[in-house]
Parts: sequence; C-alpha cells; structure tokens
Amino acid sequence: MSAAVLLSAALFAFGLWLTMRGGDTFVDASCVIARVSGVPQVVIGATIVSLCTTAPELTVSLLATLHGVDDIAIGNAVGSAACNISLILGLIALLAPPQFDRRDARARGGLLLVTLMVLGTTTADGVLGPVECGVLILLLLLFLCYNLRSVSMLSEQKLARPHLDGGQKAGLALRFVLGAGGVVLGAKLLVDNAVALARLAGISEAVIGLTLVAVGTSLPELVTALTAIRRREGALSVGNIIGANIIDLALVLPACALANGGALTISGVCSTRDLPVTVILTAVALLPTMFTGRFHRMQGFGLLVLYGAYTAALLT
Repeated sequence: MSAAVLLSAALFAFGLWLTMRGGDTFVDASCVIARVSGVPQVVIGATIVSLCTTAPELTVSLLATLHGVDDIAIGNAVGSAACNISLILGLIALLAPPQFDRRDARARGGLLLVTLMVLGTTTADGVLGPVECGVLILLLLLFLCYNLRSVSMLSEQKLARPHLDGGQKAGLALRFVLGAGGVVLGAKLLVDNAVALARLAGISEAVIGLTLVAVGTSLPELVTALTAIRRREGALSVGNIIGANIIDLALVLPACALANGGALTISGVCSTRDLPVTVILTAVALLPTMFTGRFHRMQGFGLLVLYGAYTAALLT
C-alpha cells in the first residue's frame, strides 16, 4: 500500500472524527439558541443550522465547478438532496419518529417539492441558465421569508425563556462557531480524501459525485440528525434536512452556474434518472407527514430501502 493511500485514509478518518465532534457541539449550541430565543427548533434547523451544514456542499460544488468537474458539482447537490431526504430522514423516522406541525410540513415540504419539480422541468433541455437560476433563487427567498415570518409571529408572544448573562452568551456563540467550523473542515477533509481513494479504485466522477461526495457532504446533516435523536430534538433535524435540501437545489446549483459564467450543463442522466428519483424520495418522505403531522417507522424503513436500491443501481 502506497504512502499516498495511507495518507488519504488517515485524513479521511480524521475528517470523519472532526465532523462528528463538531456536529455534537453544533447541535447542542443550536438547541440552546432555540430555547433562549423562543424560536421553535424546526425554524432554527431550517435556517441557521441548514445554512451551516450546507456549507460543505456549497464549497465542494463551487470548487468542482471552478476546476471544470461539473459532474461532481451537480451530482453532489442532487445526490446530497437524495441522501438527506431518504437516508437521514429515513433514519430519523425509523429510530425516533418526531411530531411535525402539519402547517409547517405543508409549507416547507411543499416548497421543497415545488423546487424539485421546477428544477426538473426547467433543465429538461440540459442547461441551467440565468432564468432558471432566478426562479430557483426566488423559491429560496420565499422559504427564508416564511421562516422569518414564523419568527416574527412568535416574537409577539410572551414565552418563558432561560436567561443568559454576557459570559454565557459569549461561550454559547463560541461553541456554535467552533462546532460549525469542525463540521465544515471535517467534511472537506473527508470528501477530498474519499474522492482521491475512489479515483484510485477507478470509479467515475459522476458516480463519485452522486455517492461518495454526496454522502460525505451530507455527513453534517447526518451527524446533526443522530445527535438530535439522542437528545430527543428530532424537530431540529427535520427542519435542518428540509432547509438543507432547498439550499442545495436553489442556492448551490445557481451559485455553480454563476461561477461557470452564468450557465451549467445538466447531463441527460441527471434529468431523467437522478432528479425524478429525488422527487419520488421527497414525496415518500413528506406527503404522508403533510396530512398526518408525524413521521412513521414504516415510512423510514421504505425510504432506507429505496435509497439502498438507488445507490446499488448507481454502483452497478
């Protein structure tokens, strides 16, 4: 075994450890912020936590675009959305199915489904151009406005909140920043070295983007979810996953198009296979919850089976 392989494997393992440690600190600080601010965990998860845990996807996709590897950039964004909604949300539903307000589920889940369908129909010609990017960014702004409106409505209510002094607030902010930094740096190390190891094994860049890179950059969401399950803060993870997917599709892809001169080429396979699969997974994950207000263990089991079959098809 060469020194390069050993070094990549060691950095991969260190990145995994750093991501997990950072995720634990990050979720803990996010939950305290939710309690202190009086904002529901689902709103915190869908905004602050989502923006931070999506940083690896944005970073990796932009770097791939700038290096001319569009397949990894697009596969990372679409593959991360599929991984988040099926593997991670499936685990949450299977291990500790949380309650979810039906109004929130319909608003956020509906926006995610609309974003996916808009992306699928507007890129049928194989190009994500300026008009398509503008529509996606508009959907992202609608999502953020909905969350801000939820916060403003709650700010009018008098809620009992824990009080923190100046030193405690500074410590909380430091834990949040260090946790987020650990997640992002760990994910970057993990992805870079996963790609290096995969290329040594002769795996194509498109499959790398949809599998290893997608799962690697989704590790912050996975760690956040597992930590939240352990601490019985499932609503935080659900909001994080929905928010992360909207950001993956409505921010990461337009940002890559901008970095590529205003347009991004979408492969036919992505339009006819990967995006439709992601729509189906999202429908299985969110449509029942939109009407019942909760997740079910059978739902989680079904999502895991579907994602396993999709990944097996990619690899074979």
